[in-house]
Amino acid sequence: MKKVRFGIRFGLLCSLALILLITSCTSGKSGNDSSPTPMSTAEVKQTGTTESKKEKLSLKWFVNGSNNSNLPAKDKDFVKKKIEEKFNVNLEIEHMEIGADFTTKLNLKMAGRDMPDMFMADGAASNTYIKDGLALDLKGIVTPEKMPNYFKYWVSEGELQRYAVQGKFMRAPVPFAKQQYNSYYIRKDWLDNLNAKGIQVKIPETYDEMVEVMKAFTFNDPDNNGTNDTTGLTLFGNGTMLYLSWPEYLKHGLYGLGLKNDQLVDAYSDLKVQQVIEDVRKVIDLKIVDEDWFLQKSGEELNKAAQGKAGIFFSAAKTAALDNEPSSVQFKTKEIYKAAGKQLEADKIDWQPFHPFGKTGVATEALPGAPFMFGKDTPLEKVERSIEILDWLASEEGFLLVRYGEEGTHYTRSGTTITINADAYKTDIIDQGDFLNVYQFFSMADEPQVFGLDVIRPNETDRDRTILEHIKTYKYFPSIGTNVAPPDGYNLADFRNQLYATQVKVLFEEKDASNWPKYREELMEKYGGRAVFEAYAEQMSKAHGRTITFRDK
Repeated sequence: MKKVRFGIRFGLLCSLALILLITSCTSGKSGNDSSPTPMSTAEVKQTGTTESKKEKLSLKWFVNGSNNSNLPAKDKDFVKKKIEEKFNVNLEIEHMEIGADFTTKLNLKMAGRDMPDMFMADGAASNTYIKDGLALDLKGIVTPEKMPNYFKYWVSEGELQRYAVQGKFMRAPVPFAKQQYNSYYIRKDWLDNLNAKGIQVKIPETYDEMVEVMKAFTFNDPDNNGTNDTTGLTLFGNGTMLYLSWPEYLKHGLYGLGLKNDQLVDAYSDLKVQQVIEDVRKVIDLKIVDEDWFLQKSGEELNKAAQGKAGIFFSAAKTAALDNEPSSVQFKTKEIYKAAGKQLEADKIDWQPFHPFGKTGVATEALPGAPFMFGKDTPLEKVERSIEILDWLASEEGFLLVRYGEEGTHYTRSGTTITINADAYKTDIIDQGDFLNVYQFFSMADEPQVFGLDVIRPNETDRDRTILEHIKTYKYFPSIGTNVAPPDGYNLADFRNQLYATQVKVLFEEKDASNWPKYREELMEKYGGRAVFEAYAEQMSKAHGRTITFRDK
């Protein structure tokens, strides 16, 4: 009997040990192992993803972002927190506004050991990286299957195909806005002050009227402070070039890379640039333009306007002059005046939109802008994880977060109606470096209508609505219809840099612009400009199904 009882006990102990062993193997745990258990079906439905099961990755991105914005402390950055938790990553974002400085810094990163896992670049730089074999082939990566939101809401496969360069798919456009807001803005209250003094001025409707107002703003004390310490127009040059924000380009029918009567026209290198430089020189010599314009970085001219130092500025931002938008020049100007104890003047401040060429054309219709890319040696797992995050940014959920903040805090939602909480938005976002502007690199288009949403901004005024409706009346020229690329092996940046330097030389170092045709011919021959634009025309001909030529005379 003792032997029997012992056998039974021994059998029970063995069975128990076997059960424990099976349980341990099934759960994947032993001892103090704290590995997560698989998510239940309910948990998967709730999160909409199983990213938490993936290996944690560290990602570095270098993106186009406003120079006037900064990322906040980690505990205040709810976008970073959301991305890192949702996709199981450590995300490091570096941002600058795309331009010469951006490209220089990116080149240094590409040449060293600090190459970003995902980066943006302008058209010329992206083409150079592809030509030099530094970019990753995106076939099988940027697809409707892997980026359903990107393709459903923002970029068509046709647009993607037209965006390819050198016959290679190594760059893809970020979602871009279809509605544009290119406009000049003018201090209407300054006009009122001048009219009260018997100086007859109005919101300009032509270029000549704009010049006359610039003179009055410079020499007739429009702010009534008893000193001629204001100027007509403020712009930026980044120390490198004459940007298209100078109205003299449009005065002579130049507006970027355009298509006129089946001819390709390049605004920066056209023969008519001679007249552009001459007219720019005239207004500079009249001393009615901000004397710091050339060295000013993008954004500094807006600060000048807000400080009451200039009466006209240019902006492509929808919110540039809205009443209660904390990032607008209208709002900032009032705040600066109030802080200086000028409440009466602050109450009268009124930046109004205008464009001397609004009825004839202010710019080309929208085409995809700066692309996103990956380095050819970026680990595939980092590429794939970045793609997941980018597509989420293109989704309704991601778009709402980076455009309007957190639901329940910065906005409320009722069906398809989004109502912004302006106070919370200012406190948590604007006052924390206006940091959503950085994350909006992939949600640049403030177009909630693509998701069938309406946005109500409680602080939006009748004045705001009138401004936006006015800007929407501006005429736009047809785009060239496709993205173009220089011939294989050609360094477009060398040509453009030499072109801009030549413009600056003619403007600042020569008595007039009579040498422009001679310099231009050298640019076309020695630096290969003609071959580039003829290649562009050929690509456009294929896209349009008819012959397009380069306007060279």
